Amino acid sequence: MSAVLPTISVEKPWGKDTLPPPFSAPEGQRIGEIWFEPPEALPDLLVKYIFTSEKLSVQVHPDDDQSEAVGLGRQGKSECWYVIDAEPGATLGVGFASDLDADTMRAASLDGSIEDMLVWHEVKAGDFFYIPANTVHAIGAGVSLIEVQQNSDITYRLYDYGRPRELHLEEGMAVAKGEPYDMGLHQMVPDGGTMRLVEGPFFLLDKVEGPVEPAIAGDYPGALLVIPRSEGVSVAGKAVAVGECALADDIQCVEIADDATALLTRGC
Repeated sequence: MSAVLPTISVEKPWGKDTLPPPFSAPEGQRIGEIWFEPPEALPDLLVKYIFTSEKLSVQVHPDDDQSEAVGLGRQGKSECWYVIDAEPGATLGVGFASDLDADTMRAASLDGSIEDMLVWHEVKAGDFFYIPANTVHAIGAGVSLIEVQQNSDITYRLYDYGRPRELHLEEGMAVAKGEPYDMGLHQMVPDGGTMRLVEGPFFLLDKVEGPVEPAIAGDYPGALLVIPRSEGVSVAGKAVAVGECALADDIQCVEIADDATALLTRGC
């Protein structure tokens, strides 16, 4: 049944007390994430907003086969980041400047030099990165982004800037790829227009300027999620605001007005 998804605001020490519109943080709280509860129709897909005032840990996620092999079920995590706001000089760390073997990566995690071995990409609104499982990554300070991901909570922290949280070096070394990031997985998304952002293999993601074209509609034969990026988006005749995420039973339920924009996504 088409509906706006429930939201969960998560306080984080690295979150922000001033959020980009239309969001606002309750007084005295630093909101790091706003999650949308995955619906039964699309249980393997998770959408969230992330807001940072400090760097997040250097981390990596397993793929489905790796998580299953250690008894955690098929909980691999490939994800993508769509930057919606960035302070001057804000960065995302993705992949390494050169190839590293596991021993070098482990030593760098222990002494903190892994932070400097990452490639830190300066970003602005519209930057888009697809992050396959096994990619070592970190979100820098001063970034607001939309994350679409496989619905998994398995994260292996490799380095945490001296914060008193557990690291997962054994698990992380077993899945981390010590290699440069494929910049073919990066795109710069303009404000207007329609473009395919993720083609699979775990989910489809499109940025659409209305009205929805038949070629796009044909790729959404069943349930999908709708993430408005402007006013003028409705699902089953009900307006969906920027900052919300809605389940649509099918693409025929979705209306995106002329010049309005939204992200559409479904599992593969």
